[in-house]
Amino acid sequence: MSINLKNRLSMLIDRLNEDLGKNIVSSKIDYDELTVVVKKDYIQKSLLYLRDHPEYRFAQLVDLSGIDYLTSREKRFEVAYHLLSLKWNGRLCVKVCLDDGESVPTATTVYSSAGWYERETWDLFGINFEGHSDLRRLLTDYGFEGHPLRKDFPLSGYVEPRYDEDKKEIVYGPVKLPQAYRNFDFLSPWEGFQRSSLPGDEKSD
Repeated sequence: MSINLKNRLSMLIDRLNEDLGKNIVSSKIDYDELTVVVKKDYIQKSLLYLRDHPEYRFAQLVDLSGIDYLTSREKRFEVAYHLLSLKWNGRLCVKVCLDDGESVPTATTVYSSAGWYERETWDLFGINFEGHSDLRRLLTDYGFEGHPLRKDFPLSGYVEPRYDEDKKEIVYGPVKLPQAYRNFDFLSPWEGFQRSSLPGDEKSD
């Protein structure tokens, strides 16, 4: 990490602690990028501050994603907001932590691009964004059950589609994983092969 970038990140941490100190849970610098964890109830205020601050102007929400830690942390889920500032020429990752069943305020009031990201995160992780105007599935089918990127989601899913010849349409039913009959032959091709039958063995006697 260059000295200039390290100084700017340290300066940003100091300024954030000064302006948003009561809302910040923790902060750290990893891989030349600052990560700040804020309280979920203050995520909108924090994002608005980072977007409109005249010195930094984190005006772009590059990505928003969910993280499922299942049982490895006290709070099961994290929502990560990746921000980009062209004026400051740097990136910032803002995170919030929440338990299963908790909701986080929507970021669409600050970044309009958050709409599709939040739909994707809800679709795949089941994280609810309070205040989102159109929170529905984006990558899975409308009749899909569950959220496939949760670590407790079964690998085979809950239902499977199949074509019904009588109805002439696609229908959903319980997952069936029939195992086709296979005859395993565990006999090695070398078993029963006499050593004396190998050409040249007579020379070793």
